[in-house]
Amino acid sequence: MHALIIVDVQPDFCPGGPLATSRGDEVAGLIAQHVADNVSSYDAIVSTQDWHIDPGSHFSRNPDFVDSWPVHCVAGTDGAKLHPLLAPIAENIEGHFLKGEYSAAYSGFEGHLADSEQTLAQWLHARGITTVDVCGIATDFCVKATASDALANGFGVTVLSELCSAVAQDSGIKALQDLADAGARIQD
Repeated sequence: MHALIIVDVQPDFCPGGPLATSRGDEVAGLIAQHVADNVSSYDAIVSTQDWHIDPGSHFSRNPDFVDSWPVHCVAGTDGAKLHPLLAPIAENIEGHFLKGEYSAAYSGFEGHLADSEQTLAQWLHARGITTVDVCGIATDFCVKATASDALANGFGVTVLSELCSAVAQDSGIKALQDLADAGARIQD
């Protein structure tokens, strides 16, 4: 059984947002097209979202962009919603996993289903999922953390690199190499 995990494709991580990645909007459109073209090849499709209520020191007026960041993806704001370009595939997304409400959270596996406390690992295992494709924003942070935790939870992992947007090109390339070294398959 095979699932797609769409990581943090939210306006605040796209051009014009406080933590914009250069390819954010492009990747949102590419993911929507990928799902439209390949929906029948997935047994489940889920999304993760930063959903900050009071994440403590994760937010800073003087961020270091390593452990602290400008205010972003505040729960209930437009910047925290799924990117509008995903609207055509919204009906295909079965589970929305929210993370980082009261602390920093990079991996989708740190989140829970929007209307329950069920974790992403619990949800996937309950459906018999054994392999996942991972895509989204940002390659070098939340995509890397989610793919790493998928491996740690026993899933076979493929990162759809062309459907990912990095904060920086060098760290994005390094993240993909680190994931490959850890056992993930990297697909262009």
